[in-house]
Amino acid sequence: MPRFIQQILATRLHPFPTLVRPLFSFPGIPPRFRLLRHLLTFYCLYAFFIRLALTIRSWPQIDHTPLVLGGIFGIGLYYDLVSGLYAAIPFVLSLMVMPQSLFASRRLRLLLYPFFFSCLYLMGFSALAEWFFWEEFGVRFNFIAVDYLVYTQEVLGNIRESYPVPLLLSVVLAVTLALSVAGRRRVHAALLAEELRGCLPGRFAGRLVAGLFFLLLPFLSFLATDNTVAHVFSNRYEQELAGNGLYQLFAAFRHNSLDYGTFYRTLDEKTVYTSLHGLLRTESSSFLHGTGADLSRSVVAPGPEKRYNVVLVMMESMSAEFLDVFGNSQGLTPNLDRLARQGLLFNRFYATGTRTVRGMEAVTLSTPPTPGHSIVKRPDNSNMFSMGFIFRDKGYDTRFLYGGYGYFDNMNAFFSGNGFEVIDRSDLDAGEISFANIWGACDEDILHRTVREIDRSHAQGKPFFGYVMTTSNHRPFTYPAGRIDIPSGTGREGGVKYADYAIGAFLDEARHHPWFSDTVFVFVADHCAGSAGRLDMPVYRYRIPLIVYAPGLVAPGVNDSLASQVDLAPTLFGLLHWSYPSKFFGKDILAADFTPRAFISTYQELGYLKGDNLTILDVRQQMRQYKVLRETAQDATQEERTNDEKQGREAIAYYQGASLLDKKRLNRWRN
Repeated sequence: MPRFIQQILATRLHPFPTLVRPLFSFPGIPPRFRLLRHLLTFYCLYAFFIRLALTIRSWPQIDHTPLVLGGIFGIGLYYDLVSGLYAAIPFVLSLMVMPQSLFASRRLRLLLYPFFFSCLYLMGFSALAEWFFWEEFGVRFNFIAVDYLVYTQEVLGNIRESYPVPLLLSVVLAVTLALSVAGRRRVHAALLAEELRGCLPGRFAGRLVAGLFFLLLPFLSFLATDNTVAHVFSNRYEQELAGNGLYQLFAAFRHNSLDYGTFYRTLDEKTVYTSLHGLLRTESSSFLHGTGADLSRSVVAPGPEKRYNVVLVMMESMSAEFLDVFGNSQGLTPNLDRLARQGLLFNRFYATGTRTVRGMEAVTLSTPPTPGHSIVKRPDNSNMFSMGFIFRDKGYDTRFLYGGYGYFDNMNAFFSGNGFEVIDRSDLDAGEISFANIWGACDEDILHRTVREIDRSHAQGKPFFGYVMTTSNHRPFTYPAGRIDIPSGTGREGGVKYADYAIGAFLDEARHHPWFSDTVFVFVADHCAGSAGRLDMPVYRYRIPLIVYAPGLVAPGVNDSLASQVDLAPTLFGLLHWSYPSKFFGKDILAADFTPRAFISTYQELGYLKGDNLTILDVRQQMRQYKVLRETAQDATQEERTNDEKQGREAIAYYQGASLLDKKRLNRWRN
C-alpha cells in the first residue's frame, strides 16, 4: 500500500484539520466520538478522488484557471462535508446508545472488519456508478437517477447489456479485498484501539448530549444548504463537478415534486390568466368563458374535415444532430433524410425536456412542462385534455404501441386513462418478436405490429390513430444482426442507424397496403440523445426533427418557425382541417398568426425561447436570460444578457399558468 494512504489510515495525516478536527476537540466530548473524524476524513478523500477523476474526464469542457479549479474543489469539499455529516447520522446514533461494555468488546472489533469491507465495496461501486452516469448524462446523480431506481428491472437489465458487469464488479471486489487486507491493522489502530485507550465508562447522559450535538450539525446543514451553491459557475460542467453525487441524489429525491408557487417567480393569478388569454388567442379560436382561469376554446377550421389515418412515431433519442439535413455527414439516417426532403420538415423544432415522459406529456397534452415529475408519472393523471380524446371523439380507433412493458414510466396507466387502447410487449406473441433487449422488442417488431393494427381498423371501416414509441436507439444499442453495416451493441451510431432502418422498412411495408395513400405519417423525437453541455441550458441539446410525410396529402417543404412539442397536436389538427374544443397551450405552426417560441426544461429549470432570447426560471425564484448568438444542431453560443421583463413575464405566465391549471384540475377532458 502506498505510504501516503497508510499515513491517512493511521491518522498521521489529516488533509482537512481546520475543518474536521475542531469538531471533536471540545471538553466533555466522549472519546468514542473521535471515530467520526476518521469517517469524515476518509469520506472526503473518497469524494475528492471521484471529483478529480470526473474533472480529468471533463477537462476540455471546463476553464483551467486557478479560481475555477479552486472553486470546484473548494465548494466540492463543502458539499462533501455536508454529505458526510448526513451519512454519519446512523453512526452517531450507534455511538450514542452503545454501552461501553459492548463498545470495548472483542465482538464489536470482529464486526468492524466486515463493516469496513462492506463500506469500501459500496463506495467503490458508487464511484463506478458515478463514472458511468457521468458518461451517459454529463452530470452527477440527479433526478434521473432517482427516477430510474423505481424501475430496477429495466435499469439493471440495461446496465447488464451495456457494460461488462461481472468484470467491473470483480475489479471492485479485488480492489476492496486488497485495501481491506493491506489496511487491516491500520484501520484497527485508527478507528478502534487509539480511541479505546482513552475511553472511560462515562454516562449515557454525556453520550446523549454529544450525540445530539453531532446530530445538530446535519440538521443545520439541511437548513443552510441547498444544491444551488455551485451555481456560482455559469458552466454546467463546473457546476456539476463542484457538487457531490450522494448529496445531489437525495436532493433530487426530496425535490422530485415541486410546487411552482413556492419555488418560482410568480405573478398574481389574475395577471397570469389575462396574459394567457392574450398569448393563446388565435384567429381561428374563441374563448368560451371570458377572461377567467378556464382557457377552454373553440377552434374552427375552414373547409371540410379530412379523416386520414394518422401514425405518429415518437423516436427514442433522435437528436437533430444525427440527420444529414441538419448538418451531419456520417450517413446515419438515409431514410429520415429522404422523408425530410419528400415531406414537410420543421427544422427549428424543440423537445420540451430531457426524458421520454416529457416528450409524451408535451405531444399528448400540448402543455408546457411543470416542475418535478412529468404528468405522465403523477397520480390522478387520467381524463386529461388530450389528443387521444379528440381523435376518439372524431370516431378514430386510438392505440398507443410500445415495444417494452408499459408499466415503465407509468405509460400504460397514462395512455389508457387518456383516450388510448394500449398495446405493449405483453400483447406481442412470441412469433412477433424477432429480437428484444431489456427495453423491449426491436423497432421493426413494434412497427410491424402497427401495420397489423391499421389493417384491423381499415377492415372495420374506421380511421386509425396510432402513437408508436420506439426503443432501439437506447443503450445498450442492440438490434437484429445483418440489418445495417454497424455491429449491434457497439454504440450510439448503430442505434441511430438501425432506428432509421426500421422506419424505412416500416414505410416499405405500409406502401403495399390499401390505406397507405390515406395516411399521414408523423416522425418526431422524444428528446435529444444528450442534454449536458458547457451552457446552463444549451438550446441545441433540445433540437429535434419533426417530419410530416403524406405523399399527395401534405405538400413537401421546410418550415423555419421556432416551435416545440406542445405545438404538434394543434398543427396536426390544422393539417386535417379539424374544428375541435381546445385547452391546449400549443398552436398551429402553419397558421398565419403563429407566434414562434419554444419551451425547454430540465426537471427544475424552465426555459422559454423566443427569437434569440432564452429566459430561464429556477427554483430560487430567480430569472436569468441569455442571448443565443449562434446555433446549429451540433453547437450553440449563448451569452448572459440584461433581463427583458416583457419576455420574462410571458415565461412566468406560461409556466405558472400550466401549473395552476393542473392544480385546479382545469386541464381535464371533462371538468
